[in-house]
Amino acid sequence: MKLQKQLVIIAMLTALTVVLSLLFIFPVPATNGFVTLAEVGIYSAGFLLGPLGGFWVGALSGGLIDLFAGYPQWIVASFLIHGLQGAVAGYFFQKNPKWLHGVGFVVASLLMVIGYAIATALIYTWPAGVASIFGNVIQNIFGASLTILLMASIRKINLPLMKEGPR
Repeated sequence: MKLQKQLVIIAMLTALTVVLSLLFIFPVPATNGFVTLAEVGIYSAGFLLGPLGGFWVGALSGGLIDLFAGYPQWIVASFLIHGLQGAVAGYFFQKNPKWLHGVGFVVASLLMVIGYAIATALIYTWPAGVASIFGNVIQNIFGASLTILLMASIRKINLPLMKEGPR
């Protein structure tokens, strides 16, 4: 895929992820944070663009969501955590057999959940880090489920982007 086309798709998926996340934001009072639908965009980017695209969509959208939602203390952590989440997911999504895609969801989800638990413990306290785990697990399960449905729909309508398969 040409660089210009890939950059446009990264920008579009980043914008879509930010908008989707800010439209459906669920506060978590225990951690002074929130749960979003960011994983749908991050996992979709990993699936469509591979590790590099997954990294950039995850990193940029993670940082921008926190900036726009008024949580500047989280920008760097979200940039790194969601970037790595997208890269790991993209790495596994480009592999065959297909059961490795499920491994990608699990490993990327664990990376995100553990990353945010550690970041929350460092920014606030360790009990807050522990309290963040449940919301992040739910966020990843919901995001992975929606991504599976979205990717099945994209395959079914045979978008040109999917002709080359996952990267």
